[in-house]
Amino acid sequence: MKPQHRPKNLFIALLCLMTLALSTSCQNIAQKTADDQAPWPPDSSAITRIPIQTPVGEFKVWTQRFGQNNKIKILLLHGGPAMTHEYMQCFEPFFIKEQFEFYQYDQLGSFYSDQPKDSSLWTTERFVEEVEQVRKAIGADASNFYLLGNSWGGILAMEYALKYQQNLKGLIVSNMMASAPEYGKYAAEVLAKQMDPKVLAEVRTIEKNQDFSNPRYMELLMPHFYKQHICRLAQWPSLLDSAFKHANGEIYTMMQGPSEFGISGRLAQWDVKSRLREIAVPTLMIGAKHDTMDPKAMEWQAKAVQHGQFLYCANGSHLSMWDDQAVFMGGVVKFIKETAK
Repeated sequence: MKPQHRPKNLFIALLCLMTLALSTSCQNIAQKTADDQAPWPPDSSAITRIPIQTPVGEFKVWTQRFGQNNKIKILLLHGGPAMTHEYMQCFEPFFIKEQFEFYQYDQLGSFYSDQPKDSSLWTTERFVEEVEQVRKAIGADASNFYLLGNSWGGILAMEYALKYQQNLKGLIVSNMMASAPEYGKYAAEVLAKQMDPKVLAEVRTIEKNQDFSNPRYMELLMPHFYKQHICRLAQWPSLLDSAFKHANGEIYTMMQGPSEFGISGRLAQWDVKSRLREIAVPTLMIGAKHDTMDPKAMEWQAKAVQHGQFLYCANGSHLSMWDDQAVFMGGVVKFIKETAK
């Protein structure tokens, strides 16, 4: 169903708060170019807008290639839905050092890609077909194709593997449980109860009243939830600021819902736990102590797939590629190099 108005969701409220609190670190990225990627030579990276066929027509998605390596081609899937690749730029210095070939990518509807308004496009199944078309466009196959997804990108990565694992060399799921209802339950029954009871009561009242555009909502969530479970760095990176600024709130709310304490959108009943045993390609599941996702569930998922490994970030949160970077990147690089042999 097409929404009657553009929702005022968490990311819009978050942006307002962050603009005030983090203005000195905020970096507006109006146009991302290959020249931004020092020390990699400019002619080693290429921006391409890949055409994507959908049931309602052709659109283009933004990608940027780094390096050339016929044995390792990595496609990065950002979270959201409808965030941007910007916060995933933290992978660049690590993957460049290893001489991996990898691709930054804004999914359809995200800031750097086309943003059609037909709401029928915003389904997991349609996004999976988009990823498959991107794979073909970058010339990846079962001998070299790695898919790395964070948060919503982890949902997309698991769904892709369940349909197209014959095209994969390896799968990396970063900070995403395989069951949306269980994720919601963990947030509501575990993480929320770690908050100050008075703060939680006020948050619950705002949610009950569906008053998500109330500035007070993010004033409470930023220090008591986001700074504890989304990214624990004292000052958030400017690339993360930009990703929040450029998020497509309409798509996010349609699929995820407006609250971080549960899913109420189209993903509300998403659950592939019982199907993880079908995934036979080497798989790395990444969990973190302070994550919005239960790290024990992430460890279980590593055992549920046929050839799984678990990486635990003891100091990390939902964006442990930022706040537990040495452990996160070291584990990811090790997994890719070992499976590429």
